Amino acid sequence: MIDQKPDVGGMSALPPKFQISRDEIAGVVATFYERIRQHPGLGPVFAVHVDDWPAHEAKVTDFWANAILNERVYDGSPMAAHVQAGNVRPGMFETWLSLFDKVLAENLTIDQAAAWSALAHRIGRSLRAGVVERATLPGGIPKLR
Repeated sequence: MIDQKPDVGGMSALPPKFQISRDEIAGVVATFYERIRQHPGLGPVFAVHVDDWPAHEAKVTDFWANAILNERVYDGSPMAAHVQAGNVRPGMFETWLSLFDKVLAENLTIDQAAAWSALAHRIGRSLRAGVVERATLPGGIPKLR
């Protein structure tokens, strides 16, 4: 077992995965969700579930600060949220990631965008797998109901 210094005020003893500030993370999240709300395919999916955009963006900012900066301020379960939503389909992840990649490229340095994109794609694969497993019967047969 590796000894790790305890969290102090939500900060971890672990270094960030790449150099980025919490303000930059919050800016990307805000820009991304502005685009989501305008997207003809993804906007309606989110609109069913999000009625307080500032609170949602703050929670997602905490998620990314946890994933990138190793802050310990996020207390949710993205897998449970996506499964419980009931209207998230496996094919939506590619659209989501493509839009996210565009926002990253427009708002960050090349290195920051590449590092965050790689992390987002890994997380996306995991979420997609969780949704797909729940949306199929044994042998990969799609559930129709």
